[in-house]
Amino acid sequence: MGISKALLQKYAELIVRTGGNVQRGQVVQLTVSVEQHAFAALVMEECYKAGAKKVNVEWSSDTQRRLNFLYADQEVLARVLPWEEAKMKQMVEDLPCRIYIASDDPDAMNGVDPHKLSEVSRSRSTVIKPYRNAIDGKHQWVIAAYPSVPWAKKCFPDLDDQAAVDRLWEAILKTVRVRENEDPVQAWKEHTDFIEKKADWLNAQGFSSLRYKSANGTDFTVRLIPGAKWEGAGAVNSVNGAFYIPNMPTEEIFTSPMAGECEGTLVSVKPLSWNSQLIEDFSITFENGRAVSCRAAKGQELLEKMIAMDEGAAMLGEVALVPKESPVNQCGFLFYETLFDENACCHVALGMGFKEVLPDGDNLTQEQAKAQGVNDSIIHVDFMVGADDLNIDGIRPDGTTIPVFRNGTWAK
Repeated sequence: MGISKALLQKYAELIVRTGGNVQRGQVVQLTVSVEQHAFAALVMEECYKAGAKKVNVEWSSDTQRRLNFLYADQEVLARVLPWEEAKMKQMVEDLPCRIYIASDDPDAMNGVDPHKLSEVSRSRSTVIKPYRNAIDGKHQWVIAAYPSVPWAKKCFPDLDDQAAVDRLWEAILKTVRVRENEDPVQAWKEHTDFIEKKADWLNAQGFSSLRYKSANGTDFTVRLIPGAKWEGAGAVNSVNGAFYIPNMPTEEIFTSPMAGECEGTLVSVKPLSWNSQLIEDFSITFENGRAVSCRAAKGQELLEKMIAMDEGAAMLGEVALVPKESPVNQCGFLFYETLFDENACCHVALGMGFKEVLPDGDNLTQEQAKAQGVNDSIIHVDFMVGADDLNIDGIRPDGTTIPVFRNGTWAK
């Protein structure tokens, strides 16, 4: 069957004008798989129609990445070459709108040494991180998706290639509110307004901590940063004032908790794809704010290496609230892609936090934000903890307890 050209055009326009909100005269950096070159052309054209000065394309390839890791030496892959660093310096100068189209094969790196994957990631991220910090809050970015055959077949293994891609397309467009006879821009305005109202309610409560409890073994308490905001859906570029939506889809309301201030066990309710390898049926136990142990039915070594990536990798950088009525969750299947699965239910993230949740956060250095409690790390990895029976209580400084979530959804 396939997707109509008109619907693809509508989707590309939504990504560019509502997601990234490309500004006139702005440079755009588009990252997309070589297999999605036709859609890349649509997105590029929409960027130019929006007034982009130049659209630079970074082509990606699961096959290329896999072959590199199978045959190239670890030391070779770990090195950030001078031309790569020069591109990052140019990025800091340009402050581009960055658009990323996800379509990765969840099993692309099966059979690749997890140690090699994590060590290469660690080495490269250490060099890349200062450039990432330099543009944080000063540019727009958006992640959206385009179904590849391997990804679709992972989600729907019993269907033929085209039928699997069609089913995944149907789900993607549903979650990003793109339909033939409806205006997705208006749908997103209504959605972001709803999320902002929930964030306002959370901010008015003045919670000092959250307590999580579920029958699957989740029993966890996390302290929040005094004065830190709950945010959701959209963000604002502090340089040009442009409002943008970083994730399409998005259902979350999030904040960064106090680094090193949590206790208990979190049990994941969905597999996690990290470095194109899966970690399944896992839990993490925290003591004195740090992950001290973990277990996984699949991917135990990968999970251990992820938590040990650097000093901040064993601490939380995000807590996010997502009700089980989320359109992503209502699709009824696992996407094997964090962009979607994190928006199916409540989640937390190991690693880097968000300085923008602090008062005047966009003007703080990473070190200043860290001093106020925002975790810092070379990783930011979300995992899902929103069981159907999850209860979350907000606790105020005076000990008052307010129900926030009951049975996986908003208490009120």
